[in-house]
This record gives sequence, structure tokens and C-alpha cells, in this order.
Amino acid sequence: MELEAQPFVINFGPSHPSTHGVFRLRTILDGEVIVDVEPIFGYLHRGIEKLAEGRTYVQNIPFTDRLDYLASMTANHGYVLAVEKLAGIEVPERAEYLRVIMSELMRISSHLMAVGFLTNELGAMMTPLLYMYREREKILDLFEMVCGQRLTYNYMRFGGVSHDIPREFLPAVKKFVREMPGFIDEYDQLLKENEIVLARTKGVGILPADVAINYSVSGPMLRASGVKWDIRKDDPYSVYDRFDFDIPTGSAGDIYDRYRQRIEEMRQSVRILEQAIEQIPPGEVCTKVPSLLRPPKGEVFARIEAPKGELGYYLVSDGSIAPYRFRVRPPALINLGVLRYMSRGWKIGDLIAIFGSVDICVAEVDR
Repeated sequence: MELEAQPFVINFGPSHPSTHGVFRLRTILDGEVIVDVEPIFGYLHRGIEKLAEGRTYVQNIPFTDRLDYLASMTANHGYVLAVEKLAGIEVPERAEYLRVIMSELMRISSHLMAVGFLTNELGAMMTPLLYMYREREKILDLFEMVCGQRLTYNYMRFGGVSHDIPREFLPAVKKFVREMPGFIDEYDQLLKENEIVLARTKGVGILPADVAINYSVSGPMLRASGVKWDIRKDDPYSVYDRFDFDIPTGSAGDIYDRYRQRIEEMRQSVRILEQAIEQIPPGEVCTKVPSLLRPPKGEVFARIEAPKGELGYYLVSDGSIAPYRFRVRPPALINLGVLRYMSRGWKIGDLIAIFGSVDICVAEVDR
């Protein structure tokens, strides 16, 4: 008598250490082989978009901190750009440089956590993650020096930033920028040719370029598949058009390329920081803006290159002190759309690594 294996369902989460938050993966397996994966959201839904429609434009800035809390500054950046575009607010040059400096420090910090936790999901010991925490702590010290906070920073304002940097900030950034390339080389020494990393990531969870484009994937995931698209270059904002930096890309679009993409992007962020701290001019850091801002009636969409991809804000103004409509285009949610495609046919042990290479923050996915 011939026996047939029957597919069965197993749930990862909603509380599981590898789901990076309250998040559920409904997985259909044939033995250990993945037949289908269904991401299930909503366990962390807080209704931020609806709440924002009942608060003033300024009061909504802290809501953006709570989206991707590993990249709070960049979430601030995208929102204030949208309101400035809607209200026609000019930003002083010094403030634009400060925004870029904070955003690139934030990108390095976010990528450190993405790579560090991916090594955990590959079964590594804590050493690589702790090395990356070491550098992230230095970045958090810099943020604390500027605004007194270490997670949700709330530093950017309409027309600039809340206040100027202290005198010791730029020397501390220069020191960090001088040392960081050596630390990135250290990560490479640990991971780049590690035989376990290569065995678990090379050729696993491949995302072809055409599939990535069709699913509207963005950020490091898109570039790891070979698509050279970065909003900082292709649709520049702030003062990014003044800096010389490259857009690294992968070729295979597998887990390994996604890990390498983030490493190389950290190197480019260091290049941007070097130029920004040399070029930053003196002057004002914020344009005077009414505390109860009333943008003219209209609608606007503004986007930035956040660490996880294209982060956009769609705002509709009815002329009042609160947005009539507040909508976020979260990169992590969009990028999760390809998880099913990348996971089918792989073993259950590969699913966690594939999922980890997407690099999500559930607070941004659910909002």
C-alpha cells in the first residue's frame, strides 16, 4: 500500500522570537518542504493613520517615530518633507545637512541590526550581533547628545530641526566616520566567507529583478536583485544631490546578496557623512512656522529612501489644523509581499532566514 503525505499547517507566531514582533506566519508544509506561506498582520495595529487625523500636524510627528522605531529619524524626515511640500515651507541649508547626517546615521544603525539579527537566524552565536550592537551604541550616543533620546527621537520639525547640535557633536561624528570602515571590515572578516553563512544563504530565497519590480519592492531588497534604484539619486530630496556616493547592487537576489547589500550601503553612508560634516554651513536651523499650522487645501505625496526602502506619506489638507487624510506607504509591508514567492519549495529551516533577510519592523507593517 502506497502512503501519501498530506500537507499540514503550522503557525509561526504570533509570539515567536524569529518574527521580530507580534506577527504570524501561517505555513503549509509537505513534510519539511514549504508549500505556501501566508503572512498575517494586525496584532500590533494601533490606528496611527486615523489617530493622526484628529491631531495637529506638529502633534503627529511623534507618531512617525513609532513606525519603524529602528529608524525613527528617517520616518520623521519623510513626514516633515510632506508637510513642507504641502504648506510651501522653506528649510534653511544647515537644517538640510543636519537632516541628512541624522538619516545616514540612522541607516547605518538600522542595517547593523538587520545584519546582526540575520546571523542569529542563521544559527550563529551572539558574537556578530554583539559586534554590531557595539557600533550601534555609538550612534545612539550621538543621537542622545543631540536630542536626549535613544530610540524615538522626535528631532525634526517643519522648517528644519528642533534645535542646533552641541559643539561636541561634529567631532564625535568625525571620529565615528573615521573608525567605522575598519569595523565594517571586521564584519566582513567574520561573515563574508564564512562557510556556514555561504551554505545557508547562497542561492536561497531568490528574488528575480522582474518579480521585485512587479511587487513594488524597494530599498536594499530591490537593489540586491540587481535593480539600481535609490530615491536619494533618482528623485533627490534635501541636499542629497550634493554628495558623491554609489548605489551598490547585487546580482542573484538571494539571502546572501541582501546581507551584502546592507553591508555595502553602510560604506556608502559613511561616504555621505564624511562629505556632509565637511560641507555643513553655519546659519539658522529652523524657519519660523506657526505652532497651529494650517496648510492650504490640497493633497501631496512625499517619499524618502528609508533604510528598509521607499517610505512615503500621502496627506490631504482641508485648511484646518489637522490633516483630513494621513496615509503612510510603509516599505516593510510592501516588501513582505514577496515572502510567499521566495519561500515556496524551501525547507522550514530556510523560512526563518528568508524572512529575516526581508528586515521588517512589525510596528511599521501594522501601524
